[in-house]
Amino acid sequence: MKLNCVVVDDSSLQRMIIAKLVTNHPNLNLIGDFSNAIEAKNCLTVYQVDVVFLDIEMPVISGFDFIDGLKTKPQIIFITSKAEYAVKAFDYEATDYLQKPIVLERFNAAVKRALDLYALKNDIHEDDGDFIFIKSNLKNLKIYVNKIKWIEAYGDYIKVVTEEDSNLVLSTLKSFESELPKDKFVRVHKSFIININKVQKFNSKYAEIGDAKIPLSRNKKEGLLKALSLS
Repeated sequence: MKLNCVVVDDSSLQRMIIAKLVTNHPNLNLIGDFSNAIEAKNCLTVYQVDVVFLDIEMPVISGFDFIDGLKTKPQIIFITSKAEYAVKAFDYEATDYLQKPIVLERFNAAVKRALDLYALKNDIHEDDGDFIFIKSNLKNLKIYVNKIKWIEAYGDYIKVVTEEDSNLVLSTLKSFESELPKDKFVRVHKSFIININKVQKFNSKYAEIGDAKIPLSRNKKEGLLKALSLS
């Protein structure tokens, strides 16, 4: 499931930062980014937009005025540097409220809320596929295999990095690798196992997953090429 999104912020720097966060998220599709509410409103008349990441303080038309002028309202995630707008934002039934500077974990939490609300309103029940249980911080956590991005050796632990978060597990890479489907996961380095479906590009040294660069061992690179059906 992917939600169509637009970003509205008069600051070119903030707009670029938010647009990049949207682009890098696997469940979001960036339709466009706009410096003012008028351009954004025109976009909403052409495209089906599910979520608007909206700055509040903008010249001519504020974020609140923009919402007031919409006949059909998508989900709104407000973005502002001032905490005092929070109460009014939720009076507008905002999905969430993010305060600048935006932290990735907080952004992901807001997106998850938007996804859950969309699924609830549209009665969507996604099949997330196979899952495993991991023990982290004395809790058993259910992890869907297709949401794992990579697994990294971390001292006496391994770090399991998913689309939503990361968790430390007392285990070895070799032991954990045996629980993963071999057609989806490849050991590319003595310290890394990656989900080949999450690889966006790679070269002779790194495989890139989002902003992360996963190192490739010389003797493991052939396995990745084979898994990607490029050898």
